[in-house]
Amino acid sequence: MKIGLLAATTLAAGVALWTACPAAVMAQGSKQSLESISTPDKVESRIGTLKFKDGAPDAETSAKVYDNLDFTYAFRAFTDTFKGVSMQALLEGFEAAGIEDNEILLFSELMDSESLFLTANADTVYYVGFLNLSDGPMVVETPPDALGTFDDMWFRWVIDFGRPGPDRGEGGKYLIVGPGYDGYLPEDGFYVAHSKTNRVVILGRSFLTNDDPAPTVKVIKDNLKIYPYAPGGVGMSIARYLEGGVQLGRNAEPKMPVFHEGSGLAINTIPPNDFSYYEMLDRLVQSEPATVLDPELMGPIAAIGIKKGEAFELDDRMTKILKEAVAVANATGRTLGFAPRDPDWFFYENSNWWNPLFAGGYNFETPLPEITKDGAKPYPPTGYKQNDARTSFFYDATGITPAMAMRLTGVGSQYLFATKDANGDWFDGAKTYNVTLPKDIPAAAFWSFTLYDNQTRSMLKTPQKYPRPGSQNYPSPAAEAAEDGSTTIWFSPQQPDGVARGNWIQTDPEKGWVTLLRLYSPLASFFDKSWQPSEIEPVN
Repeated sequence: MKIGLLAATTLAAGVALWTACPAAVMAQGSKQSLESISTPDKVESRIGTLKFKDGAPDAETSAKVYDNLDFTYAFRAFTDTFKGVSMQALLEGFEAAGIEDNEILLFSELMDSESLFLTANADTVYYVGFLNLSDGPMVVETPPDALGTFDDMWFRWVIDFGRPGPDRGEGGKYLIVGPGYDGYLPEDGFYVAHSKTNRVVILGRSFLTNDDPAPTVKVIKDNLKIYPYAPGGVGMSIARYLEGGVQLGRNAEPKMPVFHEGSGLAINTIPPNDFSYYEMLDRLVQSEPATVLDPELMGPIAAIGIKKGEAFELDDRMTKILKEAVAVANATGRTLGFAPRDPDWFFYENSNWWNPLFAGGYNFETPLPEITKDGAKPYPPTGYKQNDARTSFFYDATGITPAMAMRLTGVGSQYLFATKDANGDWFDGAKTYNVTLPKDIPAAAFWSFTLYDNQTRSMLKTPQKYPRPGSQNYPSPAAEAAEDGSTTIWFSPQQPDGVARGNWIQTDPEKGWVTLLRLYSPLASFFDKSWQPSEIEPVN
């Protein structure tokens, strides 16, 4: 290849300069390098003017930087830990209602708007409780036809039970093992799962039986058992005992837990968004092992004074910083939870239907596996957390499980979240809106909408009590389809003329709201997007 005359001349000149003045060229390079690693005497920044003397910060600059650093740690101690504090708030809500460890809160007539639970539903029979593993493993015998999960106190998934779990809806014996247990575990007869925390939450849901919760409640009460594991009993063979090193034990006696009625119960399980948030975080840290969380995540928590085994005491400066940080962090959680900016969260093009689980799955890292005729096809790990998705999800929701984030038809549930109308405006409780679901709604079990109060992210409280329409005929009439098979749902303060009761959900003129469309046992047309709901349209 020939070099052009001009290029050749330039190259020759450069070589000549390097040959004649290598020191000059090196000096120029050194000067540029020195500038890139040096700090000017004065720097303008978002925290104000920062001043240095030959690179050393003056006293005012140091104070600004440390205030900002502590603010950053306090901010992260909210956004990175909200899921754990949400669990602590749930626990403390149970304790305030007199529900002890290893007992169950059962919503025998479904959950209604009296209870403050993050985006719960009014369609399934909930049964919720906390296992305490401090004294050893616990056995939970689960009812058939359940849809449930166990999560630890940092809202990490432990194991599913019921239809998505290893018992596949037949019910089974689950042995939940806490941190530090080194005793004998059974060879067979249990589904064994390990928790990193001393407490584990049971989040159970069961479907209605022919639009009636009573038979379902009976199945739950007849089959749900909670009791301590007995090493050396069922699950260990005599042959294993004869090998030595273990003792024979008596079989544990299955026990029905104490059931507390949840329907109509006024209970608050929502984390605070003021300074008391950090006090609740401290109680969580003190109640669990010091090594339960990744040290990288625990770093900001410790940096603001929350350390295992130490008193959480702050001076006036740090108290002021934490109050400012929680205000900004809460605003961040609320923005991520209501106004997402990541296009990967939106399920359809040019649509306001979204879900933060779509991009990173229940671990907020790797996209959901593809389901092919040859089986599941996982994606390789991305190697990073989608922190915005994690903060958004836990700011709005209770519970996490792979069953909420998979493309498998006929199992689990799928969700579409809407926080804005077709015009991109917030929902106004004083206005009327509607949404149309095309025929063949892709839910083998049932579908529903639920309305939530913007402030509490819990069911919107109106005279309806159960803020939902759907395909079930309880606790309100089932929605009616039009002649073409489509179903239109209305949202308004008063029931519109000519609209059936089952197709209307009441709003509060003084409140903003958001909604979730739930599809239980979703079908292929949801995943391939051949079925799509309309946007929620303002009518007046």
